Amino acid sequence: MTVLKTSLRNFFAHKGRMALSAVAVLLSVAFVSGTLVFTDTMNTTFDKLFASTASDVTLSPKDAAVDDETPQTGRPETLPASLVERVRAAEGVEAAQGSVISLSVTVVDARNKNVGPTSGAPTIAVNWSANELRSVDVTSGHEPRGPTEVMVDGDTAEKHGLKMGDELRTIAVTGDFKARISGIVDFKVTNPGATVVYFDTATAQRELLGKEGLFTQITADAAPGVSDETLKANIVAAVGGGYTLQTAAEVADAGREDVAGFLDVMKYAMLGFAGIAFLVGIFLIVNTFSMLVAQRTREIGLMRAIGSSRKQVNRSVLVEALFLGVVGSIAGVAAGVGLAIGLMELMSSMGMELSTDDLTVRWTTPALGLLLGVIVTVLAAYIPARRAGKISPMAALRDAGTPADGRAGRVRGGLGLLLTAGGAAALWTATQAEKASAGSLWLGLGVVLSLVGFIVVGPLLAGGVVRVLGAVVLRVFGPVGRMAERNALRNPRRTGATAAALMIGLALVACLSVVGSSMVASATEELDRSVGADFIVQSTNGQPVMPQAQAALERSPGLSHVTEYKWVEATITDPNGKAVKKGLVAADPTYAKDLRRDTTSGTLAKAYDENAMSVGSDYATEHGVKVGDVLTVAFKGGESAKLTVAAITSDENNVDKGAMYTGITTAARYLPADKLPKSMIMFATAEDGKEAEAYAALKESLAAYPQYKVQNQADYKQDLKDQVGQLLNIVYGLLALAIIVAVLGVVNTLALSVVERTREIGLMRAIGLSRRQLRRMIRLESVVIALFGALLGLGLGMGWGTAAQKLLALEGLGILEIPWPTIMTVFVGSAFVGLFAALVPAFRAGRMNVLNAIATE
Repeated sequence: MTVLKTSLRNFFAHKGRMALSAVAVLLSVAFVSGTLVFTDTMNTTFDKLFASTASDVTLSPKDAAVDDETPQTGRPETLPASLVERVRAAEGVEAAQGSVISLSVTVVDARNKNVGPTSGAPTIAVNWSANELRSVDVTSGHEPRGPTEVMVDGDTAEKHGLKMGDELRTIAVTGDFKARISGIVDFKVTNPGATVVYFDTATAQRELLGKEGLFTQITADAAPGVSDETLKANIVAAVGGGYTLQTAAEVADAGREDVAGFLDVMKYAMLGFAGIAFLVGIFLIVNTFSMLVAQRTREIGLMRAIGSSRKQVNRSVLVEALFLGVVGSIAGVAAGVGLAIGLMELMSSMGMELSTDDLTVRWTTPALGLLLGVIVTVLAAYIPARRAGKISPMAALRDAGTPADGRAGRVRGGLGLLLTAGGAAALWTATQAEKASAGSLWLGLGVVLSLVGFIVVGPLLAGGVVRVLGAVVLRVFGPVGRMAERNALRNPRRTGATAAALMIGLALVACLSVVGSSMVASATEELDRSVGADFIVQSTNGQPVMPQAQAALERSPGLSHVTEYKWVEATITDPNGKAVKKGLVAADPTYAKDLRRDTTSGTLAKAYDENAMSVGSDYATEHGVKVGDVLTVAFKGGESAKLTVAAITSDENNVDKGAMYTGITTAARYLPADKLPKSMIMFATAEDGKEAEAYAALKESLAAYPQYKVQNQADYKQDLKDQVGQLLNIVYGLLALAIIVAVLGVVNTLALSVVERTREIGLMRAIGLSRRQLRRMIRLESVVIALFGALLGLGLGMGWGTAAQKLLALEGLGILEIPWPTIMTVFVGSAFVGLFAALVPAFRAGRMNVLNAIATE
């Protein structure tokens, strides 16, 4: 009980000093809790959606993939309408009806603006039936009653200012058709962002599937007392095999699995950054308790002198850490809920609608947040607590501080150098790997060892690096600069730990900057080398190029040729009988000019001849295939063909690595017209000297189809650069959390250092140091610590990035580019971070009463 009272008294006596450490715990726990609440809420949203839309049993074509959002043919797989009666006649069926669902559509308004979502959510066109009333209510107008009427969901109507009577044009594989809005529906549950349009059944069949009498799926509801599994078995008995049947639970599971990939990537990425924030927070907590223990040396010595045991002193410090962890974690869990709501608002602004009505806080979330926060805080305080327990009464009464253990410092330095050398060796081994999979393991090991090594050896490096930085940055400020340098060198362990927190975040920034810049540079060089086409046309929503858009493209003036590019699924059997499922690129012969590929043997242009193909060098080596061999190619949905290998392309480059090519005429010969995929991307080349005119004409020709993007090579490169830049900006934003915690560490270190040096500061003020000079000294000390952390972090990060690029070179990204402007900006920015971190401590130091400061024990 005495230990508890002592700990509580010390905790509240130093509550100001604990505040920043508590903020570090709060931020880290908030990120974990917020991530879990956010992903649980998204799961709840989709679970409710799947539950509201799924019938008891759903029957689909055998070849229709559950996650097939945009079939490359532009048409979903279908079922005959006559099958509805057979399902309806099955035992236990209360009601059955056919549905038409197409996700290969684009809907534009009267201004030719796409009203579909800008996010990854689809635009869905369906036939209106009583089945839709499961998930929506008609809030305005009425259901579509003919080919000139369409109904739209309320979220889309609100976003795009649509109202009753407005005309919409739907672009489908069968052609364009127009209809006016006859009604608006609202979802009973949250719609995560899809645009949904409804047509009458006949129109949906004719315009989306090409003819009436077809459905994409059939749904059945069970009679009272009949389970879903029983109903499924009864329908199988009634209609036979050859179909995919799923209960409501199976449909929901499939949908959940579909969404899980995206959610898991987001969840684990954010938890990874939370882990980084926790790691950085550990340094802050260790520093806080180390300095508190040093400042309370005399107090602890007195406690030991009057009978407190080592265990009691140790326990007292750990109990303080426990209080800190509990307070910070509770606040962090609450902040995490707010963070999750903020993320939901952010996602809604990006097109993925999430409602606070679905906000899900499972009991495991606060439990995990509290557990993590408390455990990390207590573990971080363990070393300072042990150090406090070792203080002897006599040593404490003689001195106000605890001198560093020189032997321990030498052991630490040696261990740090050993770990750093091991990390460097592992990184070098990664750069020498022949396979990326093996190299990535060495890369990970090298990153961990070098990071831990730099953290451990930091105090040893502080002496030399801070002196160099002091000579360059601080000496110009005269005596004040020299005092700032000596203050930073006074406790190398503290300086190293403070700088290490900043080092971690900046190392990751530098590493990712190097990798991102190298990726862009490599891809740009590869495009310059390999792509011969002037223009690239592709969809912004993953849909194939519709026939009407392709016709408009081909009619565009100023083009010397247009190339189709189709992706055809097939099973390829080599001469030895070994079969593998692969995809073939079916293209026009001009593709050999549009994408220049090196060949190890044969002539690539001949691969586009009838009944010919090419293979990649890796496949040829693995299967013993050479030019002139005949491979059996079983086209999915079509016939088998005997194709002669006309060329073997080199897989040394990254563009279309491993691709197998054949001509469109060959694919069309063995595939029915309705099974031949549409082009997913098209290439065009301008007539000589007419590039600018052809570019403008091509954009004009496709203006009526806003879902397609026309790019010349400069556009394509800029788009690639922007995509990488956006990804890096998101990562930098997440890393900002760790950097914020690191800045708090600098603030805390300076604040506690000012308290520790109160008497010293009073004496300096007494002999003539002005308030302005004092504040400058503290700011300069902060700047040099920040620059020390930045120098270590950027150097370490560039080493990681260089090793990662050498590994990526095995996948074709062969150019190393160091983004020096970014590196220098971050380094200079670190000085401003140091200045910012010193504002409050410097201000407080300047306000000290000189006489009171001198009188401080």
